[in-house]
Amino acid sequence: MPYLAKIVIYPIKSLDGVEVAQAEVLSSGALKGDREFALFDVQGKFVNGKRHPKIHLLRSRYQNTSGDQTISLKIPHQDSPLVFNLNTEREKLTAALSDFFGFSLTIAQNSLMGFPDDTDSPGPTVISTATLTEVASWFPGVTVDEMRRRIRANIEIAGVPAFWEDHLFSEPDQLVALRVGNVQFFGVNPCQRCVVPTRNPDSAAVYPSFQKIFIQQRQATLPDSVNLSHFNHFYRLSVNTRVHISESGKILQIGDEIEIIPDIN
Repeated sequence: MPYLAKIVIYPIKSLDGVEVAQAEVLSSGALKGDREFALFDVQGKFVNGKRHPKIHLLRSRYQNTSGDQTISLKIPHQDSPLVFNLNTEREKLTAALSDFFGFSLTIAQNSLMGFPDDTDSPGPTVISTATLTEVASWFPGVTVDEMRRRIRANIEIAGVPAFWEDHLFSEPDQLVALRVGNVQFFGVNPCQRCVVPTRNPDSAAVYPSFQKIFIQQRQATLPDSVNLSHFNHFYRLSVNTRVHISESGKILQIGDEIEIIPDIN
């Protein structure tokens, strides 16, 4: 039986993730705390991995104790991490980050949906452990955990073969229902990847020919039964989801059994 093996949220968009034992589903479909905060420049554009490779050099550790949210931030060439309370010391945090990037930035918060890349499908992104293992094998020297950090999915499924999640999308106008514990999600489409997976998540060094290798291997290993209408290119991995508002407040937990629900359309 497929089961939920990992849940990872990314409290501050583009910074390090946090592995959690359970997560609440919000009315938007997003997981509570995922991409809740984001960095913006003075033009209102994201300061993220897509636009600023330097962000990979930051190490962060997030804690939420009874609503008291703190982040420990390790900035290169500083002896010890800086700790900030996200509720009361946001200006100090923005000052430290502005100094690191070399330009002024701000931090915004959205507790209802966070700041997902796909606002039409803001549910958790889904991938299998076997997929991460297979994709890591395409790149000598890249471990499964490093690939996990490159792909940055929210939900990881075990007990299934590689690319099992590719069955979570169908025709472009249809959804595939997925039950995780007592929560029902709808698979929408394979996630289009950006430049971030090409880079080492610690050093920002680009893996040579990453995208070319990825596309070739992805096309060669795509399950025969997968609907190709979503693949205008093969630089896609993991699945975007939506969640009905009826699932709001439900809890995902490690170990939850998972099944695809047939014939929902």
